[in-house]
Amino acid sequence: QVQLVESGGGLVQAGGSLRLSCAASGRTFSPYAMGYFRQAPGKEREFVASIDWSGGSTAYADSVKGRFTISRVNAKNTVYLQMNSLKPEDTAVYYCAASRRVGSPPFSWGQGTQVTVSA
Repeated sequence: QVQLVESGGGLVQAGGSLRLSCAASGRTFSPYAMGYFRQAPGKEREFVASIDWSGGSTAYADSVKGRFTISRVNAKNTVYLQMNSLKPEDTAVYYCAASRRVGSPPFSWGQGTQVTVSA
């Protein structure tokens, strides 16, 4: 079992930046693909970004491509989501998740962190 704890959310003005962190504990972190998802009020949870176990392969939703960057430091059991040029439509609860490989359903989720972007 991998336990995930997110941090770094908050309130920011449009055009600003935030960096989310997701710390893993429990089983070894490095073999797993990691991802970020988000859920806005009244909407379904959606994929944001993913990264493979080595950090060598990443994928992004079209809505965040070019603005968000996912990365990981396996020695620190931590994955990051750098979010730049934030827009009000990025407002959501952001969740990190662990998967056995990129594209497979997550088997562990964090508790979520709120990101609010004001116009």
